Amino acid sequence: MALRIVASRPDPAVVRLPWHLPLEEWGDEFVVPLPRGLSRHVVRIVRLGTRVYAVKETQEPIAFAEYRMLRDLHKLQLPAVKPQGVVTGRTSRAGEPLPAALMTEHLAYSLPYRSLFSHGVTAERVPALVDAIVVLLARLHLTGFYWGDVSLSNVLFRRNAGEFAAYLVDAETGELHDSISDRMREHDLTVGGENIFAELMDLQASGRVAGDLDPAAVVAMLHERYSALMGELTGIEEFGLEEMWRIEQRIERLNELGFDVDELDIVTDYDGERIEIQPKVVELGHHSRELQGLTGLGVEENQARRLLNDIAAYTASHDLGREDRHVVAARWLQGVYEPITAMVPPQASGKLEPAERFHEIMEHRWRLSEEAGEEVDIFDAARDWIETELPRRPEEAIASDEGD
Repeated sequence: MALRIVASRPDPAVVRLPWHLPLEEWGDEFVVPLPRGLSRHVVRIVRLGTRVYAVKETQEPIAFAEYRMLRDLHKLQLPAVKPQGVVTGRTSRAGEPLPAALMTEHLAYSLPYRSLFSHGVTAERVPALVDAIVVLLARLHLTGFYWGDVSLSNVLFRRNAGEFAAYLVDAETGELHDSISDRMREHDLTVGGENIFAELMDLQASGRVAGDLDPAAVVAMLHERYSALMGELTGIEEFGLEEMWRIEQRIERLNELGFDVDELDIVTDYDGERIEIQPKVVELGHHSRELQGLTGLGVEENQARRLLNDIAAYTASHDLGREDRHVVAARWLQGVYEPITAMVPPQASGKLEPAERFHEIMEHRWRLSEEAGEEVDIFDAARDWIETELPRRPEEAIASDEGD
């Protein structure tokens, strides 16, 4: 059988990979030491020129089904890895058949959960990981995606202004519907709780987790926070005619959570004395879209919120309140953000992505100002952070995967 490659945007270099060898035999010529999570399949991270891919061996029907599912999720702008293609018709030099392979683009500056704990995340940060999974799960469910295999292992995490953003990695068991039932959502939560409990128990047994960790409490937290978020996103709110301000308040709360409201279902009773409101369509990325419109920067939601706050502080400190916001944002970008991010030595650029560096420098500036009893210049704070804090940060763009 001839080698067949199906891809949405073909990379000609893919043909050069040693498809005649099982993935586990691929050597250092192609495989790069990026961290990867646990998987029931053989997975390798490979570099082709300037691009990096994850390659997973699996059965041909499963590979094509997952490829198409990931393409659908990508079109819906949901947080999932981007599919590159499927390779079938693989055979060894001796003519023995080899499994099909699914290729996805590597998500820059992302880490599997086990590597996060190897890179300094402690038990007290586990709630932040749970929150990231809850937001991911809520977004998927609102779009009609039933996951079927929620787990820490099937997620990649990116740092997000001190918190985390979660991305779906494995869509093998996923189903996309117009909407999903409460029973399907509950099943995802139940499976997720069981998987996460086992994964955290395994982490504890391996001695990877610093601090006290109660896996059962984490599972309870998963259910509680998911219920609270979905209630805020979709719950019906009832109030009197004299409380119309609560409509705007509901929208502001959703915006603060990072969601935009595309439609509200507003119902009044017969006498018009009582009003019910329910968000119909919500989409994460309120602050990210606002920042991108102002500056062109594409960053995670919490990072965007932090950068928008700094633009607001810059506006106030330079008395630019009457200037057009786009003009002020351009001045801030050229005069503050870009010079600061450029201060990081090239050899350290893989430690954190630029927006996360800026966030940490802002946090560092606040601590220095507290100690000094006066405002510390942002550039002085950046120099001090680069000298004292950055060397301690692990490499995350390209890092070893020892022990995983």
